[in-house]
Amino acid sequence: MANIQTRRAIEGIVSYPLGDSPEDIKEKYHLRTVRKMSDNENVYGCSNQVKDAITHNLHQLSLYPDGTTSGLIKKLTAFYQLRQEQFLIGNGSEEIIRLLTRAYINPSDEAIMASMTFPRYETNVVIEGGIAITVPMLNGTHDLIEMYNMITEKTKMIFICNPNNPTGTIVGKEELFRFIKNIPHHILIILDEAYYEYVSSNDYLESVPLLNSHPNLVILRTFSKIYGLASLRIGYGIMHPAIVKELHKVKEVFNVNQLAQAAAETALDDQEFIKDCAVKNALERAFVCEQLDELGFGYFPSETNFVYVYAHQPVAEKLLTNGIVVRQMKLSGSADAFRITLGTRADNEFFIKTLNEIIREKAV
Repeated sequence: MANIQTRRAIEGIVSYPLGDSPEDIKEKYHLRTVRKMSDNENVYGCSNQVKDAITHNLHQLSLYPDGTTSGLIKKLTAFYQLRQEQFLIGNGSEEIIRLLTRAYINPSDEAIMASMTFPRYETNVVIEGGIAITVPMLNGTHDLIEMYNMITEKTKMIFICNPNNPTGTIVGKEELFRFIKNIPHHILIILDEAYYEYVSSNDYLESVPLLNSHPNLVILRTFSKIYGLASLRIGYGIMHPAIVKELHKVKEVFNVNQLAQAAAETALDDQEFIKDCAVKNALERAFVCEQLDELGFGYFPSETNFVYVYAHQPVAEKLLTNGIVVRQMKLSGSADAFRITLGTRADNEFFIKTLNEIIREKAV
């Protein structure tokens, strides 16, 4: 192969870790079943109405999708009682992160984010030649005071994942409101609310009402999580029309396929399914955390469909050999740490039972 030099900006970037497929894991560890509890998917699937909508739209596979995503935007406009010009539909909300950095980050511009958060913020900033300023977290939560202190004349945008991935924590509503209010309007504030629908705390800031008074605010949400459409890759951003206009300049023409659009439109209509998933998830979250307390494991308080667990002994690899796939992560001061997606009661009971057996084995 020719010795072709890549751009300097991407030399230090590491590919997003995807891990082995369940089939590969079965073969590797000689397992009959594998519980995939690593990617924060909705264990309850998607609305049955969505499946009907996809079937109904199969005859359009030979046609290009609606590049304006007008049908879904109209649905979102009615759902949020906002203007159509405030919405942008993406190939997952992750695409909108990429579009934001592509449109606004110049070489040497700075973007502030937490040190333990969704890694694609940093990756996309660096790809555009920007500098990612990472701020250590406080007990798994964004340190907004220190993030504010890191603002310089080079700061172009600030990312806040709320609830945060991978810790599952939220920022208190008053603290976040003060932070947003104090940020100069020439700096973009990107609130990634992918897990918004799972939140049950009363101390959570409803950000949409702030859009009119904060034209630098961008809110990201997705159909990949509680709506159960992860495989179709569709999310959206809510923001000032002027920002939408700029992002359209750097967006792919047909970025969201037709089945995804039809599925999202229908999914938005079935809010009973969403409420049911949120209730079930809250019950399972309480159950898992109660069991972790009894077993003596540490974890961050979660408002999502996953829990970030940390331990004084290695357990994640042993979970894998028992057919439980979790996302292993490092945490300073802990021998092991991992993020586990909440499953059904049967999944969660098996996880706790296996965890208990691992502890007993190590004790012996």
